[in-house]
Parts: sequence; C-alpha cells; structure tokens
Amino acid sequence: MSDKVKIEMKVNGLALVFEPNITAYNKLINELALDSKVAPSAQYLRRIIHQDCKDALETVLKTPGAGIKLMGKVNEIYAPDLEIEVKN
Repeated sequence: MSDKVKIEMKVNGLALVFEPNITAYNKLINELALDSKVAPSAQYLRRIIHQDCKDALETVLKTPGAGIKLMGKVNEIYAPDLEIEVKN
C-alpha cells in the first residue's frame, strides 16, 4: 500500500478527508483494549484528519457512536482484509 492515502467522505453533510498512515494505525491498535475503544478511536481520527476538516470532525464526533463507526469505515478502506491460505 502506498504511504500516502487520502480517504474522502461525507458524514451528515460534512466533508471529511482522512490521511491514514501506518504509524497512526499501529498506535490505534496498540491503544485499543477491551474496556477502552471510544477514546482511542476518536484520538486516531484526530491524528489522521486533514487540517481543513478538523472542525467538521469535532462536530461529527459529538454524535454517539460516530468515532467507532468512522474508525471502522476508514480502516475498512485503509487496511482491507488479507487473503491468507495456510498450507500444511
């Protein structure tokens, strides 16, 4: 995957542009815990949002569950499933 990824989307009519990267993604994975998902998700999104969209992201994050849903959608695009075949 290229180092420079740009994911553009509209959420509740607001334009958001995310620029995920491997460092931010790995930090998210390391921060997620069984009892802590909301705060790490929001922090991850704040790390990867384009500067011009920061205010729009903060507006969206006020909606319950938005951080988790957005994080999931961004990572679905950024880190798609791998096809893994195990040979014995």
